[in-house]
Amino acid sequence: MSVASRTWDSPVRAGDLEVRGSELRLRYARSEDVPALFEMASDPEVTRYFSWGPYREESEAMAYVASLAPKRAQGERLEFVIEHRDDGVIGVTGLSEFSTRDRRAVVGTWHGRKWWGKGANRGSKALVLALAFEACGLERVTAWCGSDNGRSQTALERLGFVHEGVLRKWHYHHGDPKDVISYSMLSEEWARGELSKEPWELVGDVPRRFLSSPS
Repeated sequence: MSVASRTWDSPVRAGDLEVRGSELRLRYARSEDVPALFEMASDPEVTRYFSWGPYREESEAMAYVASLAPKRAQGERLEFVIEHRDDGVIGVTGLSEFSTRDRRAVVGTWHGRKWWGKGANRGSKALVLALAFEACGLERVTAWCGSDNGRSQTALERLGFVHEGVLRKWHYHHGDPKDVISYSMLSEEWARGELSKEPWELVGDVPRRFLSSPS
């Protein structure tokens, strides 16, 4: 495991988990994050390609934060806010659709618009992929991207994700069927790539239900 050149000094709370880098860290969302999440996700451009949003009321962000602990407990999602060392919460990333037997999961990430094009996507992806491949022992991480979302396609390909094909009418977005592109990264591809060289530190324990258990 690489160790970040600088880390936040505060210890994690019992049962918490953080993935720390030099400028960003991933941590579990808390109630005090609701205003920042609401502000970012109330921007229609941020949620343009999502199956949800934009947020209209702060209670929607509150409900999202409240949903995360039960989903962790059920082994459904391992999701975090992305916190910048100086500027606070700037987005969300995490892993879902786990199959620990098959050593795979799906990654999803979004950031507030002011962080677009500033390296936040690369930095947060480096941390969540280190968690996936090194800490959870996964062999494959999938990323879904709308076929009409050229910006995300370019970003994923720059990070080394491999275009696998188009899933036709994969999901509905505001009542309309949408095609989705399947991208993936394998553990050996990550290990050979630049993202694996980024400094990171795991603080706390990964819940056992998210650790791979091949049979």
